[in-house]
Amino acid sequence: MRKFADLSERELLALAISNEEEDGRIYADYAEGLRQDYPSTAKIFTEMAAEENEHRRSLIDLFVSKFGDHIPLVRRQDIAGGTRIKPNWHIRPLSVDKVRRQARQMEQDAARFYRLALERVSDANIRKLLGDLAEAEDRHDHEAASLESEHLTADARQDEDENARRRFVLQIIQPGLVGLMDGSVSTLAPVFAAAFATRDPWNAFLVGLAASLGAGISMGFAEALADDGKLSGRGAPLLRGAVCGLMTMAGGIGHTLPFLIPNFVTATVVACIVVVFELGIIAWIQWRFMDTPPLSAAAKVMLGGGLVLAAGILIGSS
Repeated sequence: MRKFADLSERELLALAISNEEEDGRIYADYAEGLRQDYPSTAKIFTEMAAEENEHRRSLIDLFVSKFGDHIPLVRRQDIAGGTRIKPNWHIRPLSVDKVRRQARQMEQDAARFYRLALERVSDANIRKLLGDLAEAEDRHDHEAASLESEHLTADARQDEDENARRRFVLQIIQPGLVGLMDGSVSTLAPVFAAAFATRDPWNAFLVGLAASLGAGISMGFAEALADDGKLSGRGAPLLRGAVCGLMTMAGGIGHTLPFLIPNFVTATVVACIVVVFELGIIAWIQWRFMDTPPLSAAAKVMLGGGLVLAAGILIGSS
């Protein structure tokens, strides 16, 4: 990698051109990725991409007048300490808030680059353009705010925020809740049946561990293969499958870990307490994200969990 301090004026201009072109394309990618679900924010990034394109043209015109038609390829990732920006296909599904924060950081990085580059050049025309661009990048925060007020009205922001919440519920909360319910409830019977049948906490732990891992793998594949997310809008199947599988494992492991306690009675009591907490968390999630009345959610979850727990204890004790 080259050091920033070792770049010539020609290479600094080439790097500035490359930066503006990359930033413009990133903003255009953001606009394209957000257009369907967040049209108002997409308009903001479309205009920001157009501004970056104008900066690129000004830099190219100056470069050609000073150094000729050939512009060497100098990229920020080739410079020691250069910033790394993830392309939007690395961070899908796009989070509108994350994208807005990333854009602000990009503008701040660009302004800092131009100020540092200004210290490295002596040509009056180059210094003037770099100074103007540094000021332009500094103004972008205010311009972005004005663009938001123009395109992102209160109603539009409310619609986008509601859409973001809906996508979060569909892509994360729902598969996670399904997994947590399956892991917390379905593994109760085999764990407690093994515990009461053998009176050996270690055997119960092994059964619970196997049941949790098996259920997690099964539920993860089932969720991923059930829906590709295109028609339902539920997002990437791999993401949903991973969330569902991990939450299933977590739900089963929670009341399995207490059976690492050697004393059977103590392990069983602690496991039952953990079960109550698990079912309470499920009821809270249903109330918080699924608009289920709290008493109704608690009653349904506790009833179902209690029946499965009782079945496991009865089978193990018979």
